[in-house]
Amino acid sequence: MIVVKDVSYTYMTGTPFEKTALKNISFDVADGEVLAIAGHTGSGKSTLIQIIAGLIKLTSGTVELDGLSVADKKIRRLVGIVFQYPEHQLFEETVESDIAFGPKNFGLSDEEISARVEEAMRQVGLSAELKKVSPFELSGGQRRRVAIAGILALKPKYLILDEPTAGLDPLAKENLLKEIFGAVKKSGVTIILVSHNMEDIARFANRVVVLAQGEILFIGTPRELFAREEILSRAGLEPPPITQLLHELKIDEQALTLDEAEKIILSKERELL
Repeated sequence: MIVVKDVSYTYMTGTPFEKTALKNISFDVADGEVLAIAGHTGSGKSTLIQIIAGLIKLTSGTVELDGLSVADKKIRRLVGIVFQYPEHQLFEETVESDIAFGPKNFGLSDEEISARVEEAMRQVGLSAELKKVSPFELSGGQRRRVAIAGILALKPKYLILDEPTAGLDPLAKENLLKEIFGAVKKSGVTIILVSHNMEDIARFANRVVVLAQGEILFIGTPRELFAREEILSRAGLEPPPITQLLHELKIDEQALTLDEAEKIILSKERELL
């Protein structure tokens, strides 16, 4: 479990450029949960996930992962973080070498490294035939998968995804999300999904933390969030198309999938007959 308690963070304290990014943030993430963190640009999302991953030194409040302080170096083996456009960080000559880079730094045996590479490639839907191919010969979506596989090969207990589908075409985005929230989720990994896309959050998240100007506006389920138009408006977020459709039809109910929306609309039609 991840426990975030009373976390505040200010950049460039004591200078004319001082800026408070987070104010008294508290929430937890249960094992096996998919928690979404949503908010407009500048809401504090990136600062928060970097603190959880131990990339920014905590100055106020506490963050614990499985009872360990975020300052403890042991958490580096617990957390994997995938930033936007992670494929920009690829540098090895082959897909296999790039995915194996992290495990090698952990000092694992060649057999264990090979097994982890193969498993990570399966988890993100990469064919084993690509192991010896240069990552720079792959499509943008495939390179994104290689970068994510490199994090999964470290076998983190907690996986932080910062806008994992940014810049991908609709088909590549859909396929990648299916892999991440299919095979990866089944492996028992706890996922923190940073996104402003309410449709993705509706489909995959158990709960949502909404940030605005460094403060928490809302914590709850996607269904609860979409019923709170004022929260979405204050956070600068757009409700998913399904929610907008029901609103335009003057239907005061929430749907997270097309199937749910269809059942609600048909039910309302029958009531009018």
